[in-house]
Parts: sequence; structure tokens; C-alpha cells
Amino acid sequence: MDIAQLILDDHHEQRRLFAILEQINRTDTDALSAIWDRLAAFLELHAQAEEEIFYPALLQAGIAANRTGPVEDETLDAIHDHNDIRDAVADVARHRVGTDDWYAAVAAANLANSDHMAEEEREGLTEFRRLAGLAQRHQLAVTFATYEARNYAGVRAVDKDPDSYVRAAEKAQIPPSGSLTVGSLKRR
Repeated sequence: MDIAQLILDDHHEQRRLFAILEQINRTDTDALSAIWDRLAAFLELHAQAEEEIFYPALLQAGIAANRTGPVEDETLDAIHDHNDIRDAVADVARHRVGTDDWYAAVAAANLANSDHMAEEEREGLTEFRRLAGLAQRHQLAVTFATYEARNYAGVRAVDKDPDSYVRAAEKAQIPPSGSLTVGSLKRR
């Protein structure tokens, strides 16, 4: 098991759920609501799991390999992207399900999320595979899967200040649980 693969698997599921929304008749608001609610909760759970487990490990691996600059930039961008995705998800909730405005908001959330996933797959995950050994990636995968399982019902969406997040994660030592509990950082 590899945390990079678990993240990729989550990305596949997010893409699948967005695709399902596009194939449901707009008058079937019960189905649209159910799928969207699942997707919205999953997007936040995935972001929180990355923020608790993956990005702190990426930063620590970058520090250990004297590659702090690139991993800091990737992490700052990812936290900013997560905030944008949270904002896009919140915007969907402002519209009546099945309306043109709702579909436009869902499309904006899909675009924000798709851009983030593509960049993360191209940069953050690739960099982490270069910097972290399989044993570490396996242990982080166990922690990541456990975090998502424990929080399957959802987590509270909280925007984070990217700079404060990076400073806190760089100062912390990764405990055996893999979680730095950075989810409580300053709200934006």
C-alpha cells in the first residue's frame, strides 16, 4: 500500500462522482442531492486527510533532502487550492439543486478540484515518490486510510492560511500516528 496510490484512488472517485452528476436528469433532484452531498463530504475529507498526513510528510521529506523550496511551493499551492475548493463547494449550497446556477456552481467546483488534482499528481505525488521510501509511504497509507475510515461521516470544512500551515508543519515532527493535527490552524 502506498499513500500516493490511495490519493490517486480518491482522485478517481472524485472524478467518477462528478461524472455521475453530469448524467443524472436535472429534474431528479433527490439523486442529484444525494450524489452531491456524498461528493462534497468526500472532497473535504480528502483535503483534510492530505493536510493532516500527506503534506506534512512531504514537507518533512523535503527538509531531509534539502529540497525545502520546491515542496514548500507545492504545499502552499495545495492548501490554497483546498481553500478554493472549499469555497466552490460552499457556493454550490447557495443554489437550488438542479437549477442552472447550481450546475454552474458544481462545474466551478469540478474545475477547481480538477486543476488541483492534475497539479498534485504531476508535482506533489511525483516529488514525494522521489523523496520517501516505500516503507514510509506504506505507513502513511495506513494512517491515511484509517483517517478516512474514522471520519467517513465527514469533517468540518475549515480554510487554512497556507503560510501558517507550512510553518507549523515544518516545525513539527511527524508522530507515529502520522497526523500533525494541523487542521486546527488559523482560519482565513
